[in-house]
Amino acid sequence: MSGCGNARVVIVGCGISGIAAARRLVETGFNVHILEATGRSGGRIKTTTLGDNIVEIGANWIHGPCEENPVFCLARQYGLLDQQALTPENQAMEINGYPPWAPIYFTSSGRKLSAGEVEPAVEIFTELQCDCQLIGWNIPDVTGNELYLVLVQVQKRAAEKWKDIDARTKSLLLCVISNLLKLECCVNGTHSLDDVGLGGCTLYHSLPGLDCVFSGGYEGLIEKLMSELPSGSVIYNQPVRSIHWNNNTGKRERPVIIECEAGRRIAADHVIVTVPLGFLKKHHSALFNPPLPPHKLQSVQRLGFGTNNKIFVEFDSPWWDADCEVIHLLWEDEEALVDQVPDIQRSWIKKLFGFTVLKPNERYSHVLCGWISGHESEYMELVSEQDVMQSITQLLRKFTGNPTITPRRILRSQWFHHPWTHGSYTYPAKGCSKQDFDNMMEPLPTKGSQAKPLQVLFAGEATHQCYFSTVHGAVLSGWREADRLISHYSSTAPSEPHRSKL
Repeated sequence: MSGCGNARVVIVGCGISGIAAARRLVETGFNVHILEATGRSGGRIKTTTLGDNIVEIGANWIHGPCEENPVFCLARQYGLLDQQALTPENQAMEINGYPPWAPIYFTSSGRKLSAGEVEPAVEIFTELQCDCQLIGWNIPDVTGNELYLVLVQVQKRAAEKWKDIDARTKSLLLCVISNLLKLECCVNGTHSLDDVGLGGCTLYHSLPGLDCVFSGGYEGLIEKLMSELPSGSVIYNQPVRSIHWNNNTGKRERPVIIECEAGRRIAADHVIVTVPLGFLKKHHSALFNPPLPPHKLQSVQRLGFGTNNKIFVEFDSPWWDADCEVIHLLWEDEEALVDQVPDIQRSWIKKLFGFTVLKPNERYSHVLCGWISGHESEYMELVSEQDVMQSITQLLRKFTGNPTITPRRILRSQWFHHPWTHGSYTYPAKGCSKQDFDNMMEPLPTKGSQAKPLQVLFAGEATHQCYFSTVHGAVLSGWREADRLISHYSSTAPSEPHRSKL
């Protein structure tokens, strides 16, 4: 390695991708500083408490805890996981992104359904998922009404398989599918599945392993990683106003100037931008001087970045079955197959597909986590906490038929109105392709420029081709950009950065 000790690298954002890049570079001798807009590290990893219970406002699970998942490997290394998550059986389980949770279903007329009653709808829906890892099938470059194509397939299969089922039962089964459509909106972090490109859905890769959680909270991983950075590496409460790059005057030694909101100006050889895609979409024109090249900007605009919020609800005692892991709420007026509500201000609560049960009970007492996505989720953030509590109470009493159910307290996430995120995570929107992810990770200046290379690099979950929307995708992207710089300064390095086996 030659010259890296004199190279100054500034990382914008102290989320896990920025931290991962910083650790890699520091280990190799680089001079690294992280500028963080808020007063904390972790970004969209955020652990807090509800009463005595640890809850995750942001990232929730290790998706695919196996040897190929760097988050799992790091968590195991630091001793942050329960024994169950470490078993070979857990690591080898193939769930294709859908944990086999034990469900219960309630209808809006207060009826609890058996698994057998909903099975025909779940079966059709699962078939569609298997066809394309999501809902639909592999149709490259589809840009039309995606949801319409999905619903046509659902109705076609339903007509074939349910021809001997009575009309009332068939109507209820269609309501089950509407509920599962809302669940898929949460999985993708999108308002409607009509916003998701069916062709692009095949880009996402699931890792084997049964999703698991951090027993002490996801932020425990952030604390461990941060403890290995030199003291003073992070400058908190330092929002970046503008990144001035590609200076060709030759009047300054370092080609990049990072200008902070408070007026501070920092010269650097390289800057790694790890801000969420939602922030890039809103602030790219002010953030980069000169602006992003057209092809890169088009990819920023094409990729989807939606909102998926949580509403944690604590009770004095459980009213659900002991083995229940997820509670679905079926509105009996949604047989027309819908994944959004017509009147958001009056009916936003109908977009909430249901609740997951926080397990194990001895750790979380009696807490449910409600999931709601899209514009309804964005509106929920503006409603007072008291009104959200009232809506949840009325909802549960209506669906269970139990007028005594009363939550003790609630806590919600508000990612859309968070000024540094503007949403939750990335999804492949209509018209996007693998090329858009290639463009997202492409450093500036682009190839062919006569200016100093690798002035602006990009990391974060939105820059990973197949693990977008995940924490492990964010980690791998941070390592990728660190390796890119390490390779650049290595006299014996290959032309492409080496890829970690972690």
